[in-house]
Amino acid sequence: MTENVVVLGAGYAGAGAVKTLQSELDDNARLTWIADVDYHLVLHESHRVIRDPDVQEDITIPVEEIAAPSTRFVEDEVTGLDTDERVVELADGEDVDYDYVLVALGSQTAYYGIPGLEDHSLTLKGLDDALQIHEAVVEASREATRGDPAQIVIGGAGLSGIQTAGEIAEFRDNHRAPLEIHLVEALEEIFPGNDPEIQQALRDLLQDAGVQIHTDDPITEANDDVIHFDEGEPLSHDVLVWTGGITGRDALETADLEKEHNRVNAGANFQTSNERVFAIGDSAVVDQGDRPAPPTAQAAWQAADVAAENINRAIQNRPLKTWEHKDKGTVVSVGDKAVAHGVKPAFGLALPVDTFGGAPAKNLKKAIAARWIADISSANRARKAWPSL
Repeated sequence: MTENVVVLGAGYAGAGAVKTLQSELDDNARLTWIADVDYHLVLHESHRVIRDPDVQEDITIPVEEIAAPSTRFVEDEVTGLDTDERVVELADGEDVDYDYVLVALGSQTAYYGIPGLEDHSLTLKGLDDALQIHEAVVEASREATRGDPAQIVIGGAGLSGIQTAGEIAEFRDNHRAPLEIHLVEALEEIFPGNDPEIQQALRDLLQDAGVQIHTDDPITEANDDVIHFDEGEPLSHDVLVWTGGITGRDALETADLEKEHNRVNAGANFQTSNERVFAIGDSAVVDQGDRPAPPTAQAAWQAADVAAENINRAIQNRPLKTWEHKDKGTVVSVGDKAVAHGVKPAFGLALPVDTFGGAPAKNLKKAIAARWIADISSANRARKAWPSL
């Protein structure tokens, strides 16, 4: 009997799982890959497009470079998952039957019920978003003057917010654009939940880049030209970018699966409350004991191979593997500079410092992206992308 295996999503988790499944599955399984775009985006470098749209050529990998000839690819939007009928519901095409499905749809932006925020802000969840931010910043800079600079506000000082602020600062400097950049965070410090050492290092780089940092005061309302805070004075904006949180995709809202805010609960083996549905990446809340796996590219890369192997094991009625996330450190860019923290080098060697910047951090970040591109596509594509990373 031929088993129909379906993978939903072309992000790190989906693309990585497809790559592994193509080598794991035998002739008794058919693989279908469904995504709403026909490329894989190196998402953790998408902020580069805000400064220079030409970068998109180096950080988008066409599906045909990843999918084997035997893999069926469907470009369409997933609108639902019927676990009783084992059907993936699509916006435009015919529904797709499955025997096993891997949910790797990623996430969408969470607005936490803040009035006006969704209507008046841009987000950074994909390539089109980065291009839209670029266009908005260009337009704002054209209408501004040195005496009346455009106000660019980024809400949320996590990874995406910090990197977005850094790219806009580089754009400002490269084009001598009349811009003032504000980074807003509701909690007490930027890059919340991380070590104070990297928080301070990132704060220093942002301030050196002329980014004004506002912390410890949540946004309570957003209008078309101003945001309001719980305590502080309102802040006007010509461009507002919101990077403050994630939630699951609407397509999973009616799926009969255990979930939290449309993110599917999954065990450490990626199996959900339905044994034929596996979930991974930002789509999932993956059990790791005291806390779930982080919704990061690093975690998705690590998990993809195991999730794919476990689907093959399920088909063969073999025990599933348990996955454990291993934090290999953090590297964050601020424009052309970067900070690395807690990096675990090869062979178990200890680094003399826990947090570092300069050329070593910058090249490490480039190397991480290049390694992924080489793994998912080819070393030649990684070499060509290097200058853009």
